[in-house]
Amino acid sequence: SLMKRFTKAMESLTDSEKEEWQRLQKRMVTICSVASAKGVGVLIDAEETWIQDPVDVLTILMMEQFNKEKVVVYNTLQLYRHDRFAFLKDSYEAAVLRNFVLGAKLVRGAYMEKERLRAKEMNYPSPIQPDKESSDRDYNAAVEFCIEHLDRIAVIVASHNEYSNLYTTQLLDKKGLPHNHPHVHFSQLFGMSDNITFNLAKSGCSVSKYLPFGPIKDVIPYLMRRAQENSSVSGQTGRELGLIEKEIKRRSL
Repeated sequence: SLMKRFTKAMESLTDSEKEEWQRLQKRMVTICSVASAKGVGVLIDAEETWIQDPVDVLTILMMEQFNKEKVVVYNTLQLYRHDRFAFLKDSYEAAVLRNFVLGAKLVRGAYMEKERLRAKEMNYPSPIQPDKESSDRDYNAAVEFCIEHLDRIAVIVASHNEYSNLYTTQLLDKKGLPHNHPHVHFSQLFGMSDNITFNLAKSGCSVSKYLPFGPIKDVIPYLMRRAQENSSVSGQTGRELGLIEKEIKRRSL
């Protein structure tokens, strides 16, 4: 399990590395404490596979401390990884065992090309799903799992996929749950998929826009990396332009 790997990894750290880990934990506690007091969430982003384990451990430790009475901390699960649906189930079991609410932000993932290239160069099995259909299958299965366990899971459906968003609302309808259920939230990137965001809001869903914020020198390279890493979904631009063109024609009539 993740926590067993963490315990084993901690044993191999030097004293200075252990001190560094403790400082990191203290900083996270400070951040989460302020967020909890202010009534806002802390969404911990997902990273590359080779650095994800400590991120997962830290997130679970924070959830165990801060997600008792309300949901403050969320982990980000990349479902283009073939092991993350199983990890979601394991995280749920940990939440039940340790008596906290699991915060799960579901994304497909942004590092596919980088992950596959590194796996090829270093000669290990790729952690990425074999095809888009597999990613879609696991993503929608993860959504369904979360909706089935809303007593113990708070989910953020962070997707630009029209079907995944529609499917989530259909699952809520099927269970007789309101679209604005406190444990269900939707999100899209600012400047993208407004057609999805606005329709979700119109149907009563809790929905937000993800907005990168910071100094230009930091934000622009970040956005450039996102564009490069998301070349696999380049069709998104064509769909957006098609919708804009359709609306321009509608208004000109």
